[in-house]
Amino acid sequence: MRRAGGPPAPRRRPWPDWAPLAAQVWGALYAAVIGGWAVTGTAVPLRAHTYQPVALLLAQAALAVLAAGVCAVAATGDRSRRGRKAAGGLLALLIPAFGWGAIGLPIHFVTLASGSGVESATGLVHTLLNTCGAGLLSMVAVAHRRRLRGRCARCGQAHDGPGEGRWTALTHPPASTASARTRVTAYVLLCGLLPWAVVKTVWLFGGDAIGVSGAAWRHDVETEATGASRALASVGVDVSVLAALLGVFLLAGLMYRWGQVFPRWTPLLAGRRVPRLLPLIPAWLTGGALSVYGTGLLVYALLSAVGVVPGLEPVGVFTTTEGMAWMVAFGGMSFGGLGAGLLVAARSYATRSRPVCADTDCRETGGS
Repeated sequence: MRRAGGPPAPRRRPWPDWAPLAAQVWGALYAAVIGGWAVTGTAVPLRAHTYQPVALLLAQAALAVLAAGVCAVAATGDRSRRGRKAAGGLLALLIPAFGWGAIGLPIHFVTLASGSGVESATGLVHTLLNTCGAGLLSMVAVAHRRRLRGRCARCGQAHDGPGEGRWTALTHPPASTASARTRVTAYVLLCGLLPWAVVKTVWLFGGDAIGVSGAAWRHDVETEATGASRALASVGVDVSVLAALLGVFLLAGLMYRWGQVFPRWTPLLAGRRVPRLLPLIPAWLTGGALSVYGTGLLVYALLSAVGVVPGLEPVGVFTTTEGMAWMVAFGGMSFGGLGAGLLVAARSYATRSRPVCADTDCRETGGS
C-alpha cells in the first residue's frame, strides 16, 4: 500500500530481525534480576520447602549472558559457517536449560485462575523469565536454522528469487483440518487424563478411591482452597480438572478449522482469521511444561514401584503408600498425555497455518 504521492508505506520489522535483539535484552534483564537475588540472598523456590542455592542462581545468570552473546552471533550473517553451526549447537543446549524453569507455569496459572493467590512472588517471576527466555531463544534458533539450510528465515520456504522477502506481505493458507493420523495420536494421548480425572471427580462427589475417603478429600480441598477454587469445590468441581478441560478445548482448536477462523458462535469475530500465535504460544508453553512434568512423575512412580527409589510416603489425605503411588502415576499419565497431545496438535497447526512471503515464489514443503 502506498501513500498518496509518496513512497511505499513502511511495514513492521519481520520477527527474525527483532527476535535476536529482544533475546539480548532479555538476557541482560535476566542476569540482572537473578544475579541481584543471589547477591541479596533472596529466596527463590526450587521445589516445596527447598530454595535454590546461590551458586545455582549465579550459574543461571551466567547462562543468560552467554545466551545473549550467542543470539548476537546468530543474528550476524557474515560469520563463518563453522561459527554459525556452533551458535546453533549452543542454542540447542540453552533452550532446555531455561525451558526447565517453565515447568511450573501451568501450576501458577491454575493457582492464579482459581483465586488462590501467589504462593511465591520470586517463584512466579523466575518462571515467567525462564518462559520468555525459552520462547525468544526458540525463535532465534528457528530463524538461524532456516538460514543455515538456505531458506527464508521469515516463512521457512525456499525462495526462487533473491533475498528473504523481508518486507513483503505474507499470504496465509486457507483453514484446514489436521490429518487423521495427527487426530488419532492426540486423542490416544488424551486418554491418559481419564484415570486422574475420574478419581478426582469421585472424591469430590463423596466417593472413595485408591484408599482415600471422598469426605476427607473434599474437606481438605475446601480448607486449603481460597476464592473461586473453594466455590467450585463446594459444588463438586475440581479446578484442576476444569483447567484440564480448557487444555482439551485448546487442543481441539489446534486440530480443526475453527481454530484458524473464528466460528459463528464467537460474537464480533466470526469469519475472521485467528492470529496464528494466539493458540500456538499457550500450546507450546503449556504442552512443553506438562510433558516434562508428567514424564518425571510417571518415571518416579514406576521406579518407586520396582524399588529403585524409596517408596512415596503418604501425605495429607492419603493413608497408604500404594494410594500415593497410584495418584502420582495417574498425574504423570494425565499431565504427560495432555502435554504431548498439545505438542502434536501444535506442530500440525504450525505447519498448516504457516504463511509464506507473498511477493516471491516459494516452494511448499508440505505439512501434516
